[in-house]
Parts: sequence; structure tokens; C-alpha cells
Amino acid sequence: MLGNSAVGAYRHLTLVTPGLAEIARPGQFVALAVGDGTSSMLLRRSFSIHRVSPAGTYGATTEIVVAAAGPGTEELTRLEAGASVSVIGPLGKGFPLPSQPVPCILVGGGYGSAPLFWLAEQLRERGCPVEIVLGAATADRLFGVVEARRVADGVTVTTDDGSAGTRGWVSDVLPDLIARTGAGVLYGCGPMGMLRSMSAIASDHGIVAQVAVEEAMACGVGICMTCVMPVADQHGTTKMVRSCLEGPVFRGDRVRWEAFDDGLCRVPADAVGAPKEAR
Repeated sequence: MLGNSAVGAYRHLTLVTPGLAEIARPGQFVALAVGDGTSSMLLRRSFSIHRVSPAGTYGATTEIVVAAAGPGTEELTRLEAGASVSVIGPLGKGFPLPSQPVPCILVGGGYGSAPLFWLAEQLRERGCPVEIVLGAATADRLFGVVEARRVADGVTVTTDDGSAGTRGWVSDVLPDLIARTGAGVLYGCGPMGMLRSMSAIASDHGIVAQVAVEEAMACGVGICMTCVMPVADQHGTTKMVRSCLEGPVFRGDRVRWEAFDDGLCRVPADAVGAPKEAR
């Protein structure tokens, strides 16, 4: 652990990760062990990669953003510089980049915005105009507003309570922003409800949404099957896929959003291998 600093309601951790930073891509994630070999918390915690530095002063580093949501993440937020932590990564599939310059809108909810600033830099290197929309329940739950202004052509902020930016949700401002910028691609990372809304808006405007889903990934390497979710392939066939391997980035119009309800994900009746009613 190279550094641990407060950023609003979150902690910004910098890890020395030789061999990882050199091959990582925006949208991929890392999985961190919690505690030592005697810890009762056996499962790793997964976090989107905020950015990497393959050749920093202290060697290759990887940055992540952590919200203290339970005993495991609380322990990670208390780590001090010099501490050792087991890291696996880079994991999953990152955001696909356009082959030609096209206006892009990047949408982040809370600390889900963490991977979008690195993505914005890569898009602008390809000649893509970039707008960033950041949303959260309250101002202190936003992440990266200052950084967004550095890496994007324009920034829009929304909060549920109006404590910063426009009062409301990111879905309230997206239609006008798409029309104004002529965006051809939406990229998003954040709560599943937000990703569902932006995917529907993208479809309404005839454009593609690439979304990094927030599913519980207990192992991060495709073994435990805790992160399976229904996604349709290019032929329209729905399969239960592992978001840690086939994702976490998916085309928004292929995710079967109606299967998600109150924190649960159900198997659609038409999915390959779905249980059949007994006759």
C-alpha cells in the first residue's frame, strides 16, 4: 500500500502492483483479500480500477476507490501506507473503444465513476469529444468532479437532493445532452438502476450503451458463480453469464434488466438452462 487518502465519503487507495498496471484497461477490476490468513472474511472484495501508472516514482501502481459498506471494506479503508494486501488483477473485460472518433458521454453514479476518467483520457487520445455526467444522492457521495473537468470537454453534475449541480437523476439530463452533442456511444458505471435507465435512453436514441455492471463478485475469476446474470447474445439467445469473466462491461441493450428486482437477479424463463415447470 503506497497511499490511503479521503475523497469525500470514500477512500482513495494507491497500490504498488508490478506487472498489473502495464496490462490493465479501463473498465477492468481488481480483487483484494481482506485480512491475513487467519481472517474470517474469506472472500475477496472487487473494485474498478480508477487508473494505473506503469512507471511511477515507486514503480507500477494501481489506484482504486473504496466505500466502507461492511466489515471487509471498512478494514481495507483502514490500511496504512506500507501495509501489504493481496491483489488479483486485472480482471474482466474492459470498455471497448470506438474505431473512429465519435462523441461520447460517460455516466458515473457515486464512486462508480472511478474508471471513467482514465477512459475519458483514452477516448480523447482517439479524437473523441467527451462529456461526463456525475450523479449521486448527495454532494458528498459524488466522486471526481474536479478530475472530470480536467479530462472532459464538459461536465454535468446531478444530485438527488440538489446539494450539487442539477436536482434529480442522471437520466433526467441525458436526453438533452445526447441531442446537443450528437453522442454515438454512452459509457456507464454505477448502480444497476442507473445503468438500466441509461441503457433504455440509449436505445431510444438509436445509440449504444456500454455499461460496467455492479454485481457481487466473490472470487473475481469465474469459479464461485455468484455474479451470474442474464445477457442476450447477438442472436437474441439469453444465457446466464459470469459478469467477472464475460463482463463486467456489457452492451446495455443485451442485459435482461427486467430480471433484476429488489437486489435479486432471477433466471428468465427463456434463458438457456432455465428450470422448467413440472408437468
